[in-house]
Amino acid sequence: MGFHKNLHSINEIYNITVKAVRTMPYLKKARQKSDMDQQFMERIMLTVTEVNGCEICSYAHTKMALEAGMKDEEIENMLAGVSDNIPAEQLSAIMFAQHYADTRGFPSLKSWQRVVEKYGLEKAEGILGATRMIMMGNVYGIPWSSFLNRLKGKPDTRSSLEYELVVVAGTFVMIPVALLHALILTLLKKPLI
Repeated sequence: MGFHKNLHSINEIYNITVKAVRTMPYLKKARQKSDMDQQFMERIMLTVTEVNGCEICSYAHTKMALEAGMKDEEIENMLAGVSDNIPAEQLSAIMFAQHYADTRGFPSLKSWQRVVEKYGLEKAEGILGATRMIMMGNVYGIPWSSFLNRLKGKPDTRSSLEYELVVVAGTFVMIPVALLHALILTLLKKPLI
């Protein structure tokens, strides 16, 4: 997989984490209600990962997609940014996830409204939850991958050792603070988007 995105700033990583934590319950609810099967979720995960270029997430979600029964060709296409073979009823969700990643977590309100109209609010919130969870995985996974590759003598040209160490070490501070921040936003009933 080629790298084709700029790295996320520490501020972006924090905000992506808060948004992901806020929508975790919606993803869990959608999974429990069978609104999203494993293949549907993996399509979202692969789509966002393709946009962000996260090596670790690409590897992990390729494995999960295979285990969920997705065909090799579909997985390869998704990792190449090709949307062939996606079930028609999932295409709007996949396109929204791609748009979400392309806009670095700031999709247009119109695109969100379209997802809500097509799938209903509960399922749309599950789609948003899956999209945000993989965004969070990507923003932490990219520096972790870069750091591990640096140790192997293959540094990511987009990155620096300082950035990698700040994100890797900051993970243990940012996530608890983001949990508290997300809880406060939820208690204040702030809109998800």
